[in-house]
Amino acid sequence: MATRNAYEGILTPLSKPGGGEFGKYYSLPALNDPRIDKLPYSIRILLESAIRNCDDFQVKPKDVEKIVDWENTSPKQVEIPFKPARVLLQDFTGVPAVVDLACMRDAMNRLGGDSNKINPLVPVDLVIDHSVQVDVARSENAVQANMEFEFSRNKERFGFLKWGSNAFHNMLVVPPGSGIVHQVNLEYLGRVVFNRDGILYPDSVVGTDSHTTMIDGLGVAGWGVGGIEAEAAMLGQPMSMVLPGVVGFKLSGRLKDGVTATDLVLTVTQILRKHGVVGKFVEFYGEGMGELSLADRATIANMSPEYGATMGFFPVDHVTLQYLKLTGRSDETVAMIESYLRANKMFVDYSEPQTEKVYSSYLELNLEDVAPCISGPKRPHDRVTLKDMKADWHSCLDNNVGFKGFAVPKESQNKVVDFSFHGKPAQLKHGDVVIAAITSCTNTSNPSVMLGAALVAKKACELGLEVKPWIKTSLAPGSGVVKKYFEKSDLQKYLNQLGFNIVGYGCTTCIGNSGDLDEAVAAAISENDIVASAVLSGNRNFEGRVHPLTRANYLASPPLVVAYALAGTVNIDFEKEPIGTGKDGKEVFFRDIWPSNEEIAEVVQSSVLPDMFKGTYEAITKGNPMWNQLSVPSGTLYSWDPTSTYIHEPPYFKDMTMSPPGPHGVKDAYCLLNVGDSITTDHISPAGSIHKDSPAAKYLMERGVDRKDFNSYGSRRGNDEVMARGTFANIRLVNKLLKGEVGPKTIHIPSGEKLSVFDAAMKYKSEGHDTIILAGAEYGSGSSRDWAAKGPMLQGVKAVISKSFERIHRSNLVGMGIIPLCFKPGEDAETLGLTGHERYNIDLPTSVNEIKPGQDITVTTDNGKSFTCTVRFDTEVELEYFNHGGILPYVIRNLISSKQ
Repeated sequence: MATRNAYEGILTPLSKPGGGEFGKYYSLPALNDPRIDKLPYSIRILLESAIRNCDDFQVKPKDVEKIVDWENTSPKQVEIPFKPARVLLQDFTGVPAVVDLACMRDAMNRLGGDSNKINPLVPVDLVIDHSVQVDVARSENAVQANMEFEFSRNKERFGFLKWGSNAFHNMLVVPPGSGIVHQVNLEYLGRVVFNRDGILYPDSVVGTDSHTTMIDGLGVAGWGVGGIEAEAAMLGQPMSMVLPGVVGFKLSGRLKDGVTATDLVLTVTQILRKHGVVGKFVEFYGEGMGELSLADRATIANMSPEYGATMGFFPVDHVTLQYLKLTGRSDETVAMIESYLRANKMFVDYSEPQTEKVYSSYLELNLEDVAPCISGPKRPHDRVTLKDMKADWHSCLDNNVGFKGFAVPKESQNKVVDFSFHGKPAQLKHGDVVIAAITSCTNTSNPSVMLGAALVAKKACELGLEVKPWIKTSLAPGSGVVKKYFEKSDLQKYLNQLGFNIVGYGCTTCIGNSGDLDEAVAAAISENDIVASAVLSGNRNFEGRVHPLTRANYLASPPLVVAYALAGTVNIDFEKEPIGTGKDGKEVFFRDIWPSNEEIAEVVQSSVLPDMFKGTYEAITKGNPMWNQLSVPSGTLYSWDPTSTYIHEPPYFKDMTMSPPGPHGVKDAYCLLNVGDSITTDHISPAGSIHKDSPAAKYLMERGVDRKDFNSYGSRRGNDEVMARGTFANIRLVNKLLKGEVGPKTIHIPSGEKLSVFDAAMKYKSEGHDTIILAGAEYGSGSSRDWAAKGPMLQGVKAVISKSFERIHRSNLVGMGIIPLCFKPGEDAETLGLTGHERYNIDLPTSVNEIKPGQDITVTTDNGKSFTCTVRFDTEVELEYFNHGGILPYVIRNLISSKQ
């Protein structure tokens, strides 16, 4: 059982400058340990958490010592517990989290426990975002129309979350229409320092979206986890993590004129991907830090998942404090934050001599070396400088199908498709832009690039340029603050003139919510096999994610999105070719519409004001009329509606008893899928629109749902039946069992039938057969979606054997009771001669005393092959989860058996 904190002796009062106390804090300097002065700032946050939560039960003094001795222990992959200060949920991932909490209450009730124990024990911030399907664009009333669509589609889901905000204590729900979760987190929810019950401590957060890392730009340690991990953290379980290495990234110089924060982040992403930072922290430092605004830092931090790091951390300094004041935090709060962080050696003051920190490895970038660029056509780290873009595009047309290739025959590369658009003649060619979207939390928090885009629009409009009417243009700011500074600067009208009307405040195109293309455009693309392009200011451009009909998708800064929309194609050299013809008949070039850094800085200075943030977030706390009018049931146990296609009681605890199932292997399993490298959670997890011929569509139609009301997979995350059917439903999935055919199908091995992945999985289940998945390297990279683990579990997958896993996805698999296994270095399915037509036996020890983290075990097949794999249960805690059948059953059994 828990004991008193062994570190109570270093609890120290923090005095206010004018007298009195802010509160008490666990003082790192009071430990009098010289090793702490060398620790990276990001590691100090882990250290403070371990000290404050040390009860010799969940967190022990030896864990504190491991962190203090980070320089020596981090290379050894040691395990530590971490208790974040809070949990961040967003709409789509928040719904299943609340569903699971409601389900856990039912299970507690059934097993004789106190169901009211199921409550978040740390503050939970749930932001209802990711809910803007771009149905209405290019119109002044787009926001209201899209909002009405969302409430008509999602009323049941919103009502469920409103019920949760009343039923569960310690949960704040931010209503729909307020903004993108990560921008709301940055501008409003981020505390930087907590003062709870008189104890001061650093803000830290885990969130159910991998881009939770955006908050690291504010000096708050945060990263994405699976929904199941987040739920465990909410319920007071320490997160078990491997003490990470920290890459020190030194910045010097300043960005050249015309270079944006997006250009910088795409450059940083490429550098860090090349260096290799998976499972590590990246900590930025150096004199170049003073040249980066807080929003620039947040842009870099946001894309941590794209460069593979757990987080990209910017310690708190004067720039952070200025941003806190700008965004409406009170002077007293900012004074408390600065006083605490200075006292506890967590504040960077670049006016003072810097103590050299120790890092695991070192990188450096002179900001002057950053050039304008975009990334694509299929991955965020495939950076292309603007001057090389035309040549790169032509090589993509020539190259074999792959991350940088479309294999378009030479004789077809210049073909022109004529079609009629609303009665007027139109044309499409390879590389033509059909979607141009300013969207995503990466950039919409950044006034410089947003106002930069508006200045591009202003110059273009004044010269008489237009965007072709068949290009679907949209603007989805991360919060209402953006609209206010656009209005203050009087620039919104120019964006509107080019078709970039505000469509809503939330994720849109980046998450697959681009909505339908015009029917004539869609037909011209699909009937003529045109490689159409989307250009978006997002962070994700994986295949099939943005829109099924845009095979080329490029990430670009908001100003470049406008520029490419005006050009109408990615097949252009901006240095040499005109963007269009002006009203005076003269050619207009890129340089004619591109604003200088001084122009942008001037409009930012005059247009972005603290009152805008205060006013926006005061309105959030009051809700909006549509939200306030939602009527929801009272009561702490949820009344499940078996006919609902949005909220459904999942079967996770159906047969649960108080006795854990214990460790177990896999016997005579069939291979459900045999896939290659870089299978992302976008390939695995249900995302985007629900295809009319999919198993999920069939399920909905059988229940009387019209196709127009299918909505997206994200909106139906609270229904396990829909989500299981949408698992592995990506149209770009490449399954080696299909011998070259692309799509969401597989072979049912016993019969040889070609079926949808879901139907094959159900056939195996009905026959009493387990299944496994064979995979290549980086399996599960991309977003941290719990459904990428829940879906395969519901389909009956018992193990995944891959060359390597993405960090969050591997952890999520364990959390859902699926065994993650890695081939030995130099080996994979191909080198071992595995086709996926074999049956697999995974020989795990069945005694809890015999199975160990990182253990080697033998896998055998029915045709006599035998090979060794490493079991990727990385910690003792993960083994406990597996023994219990997953994290949530483990938590329930612990709460029931607890005397607390």
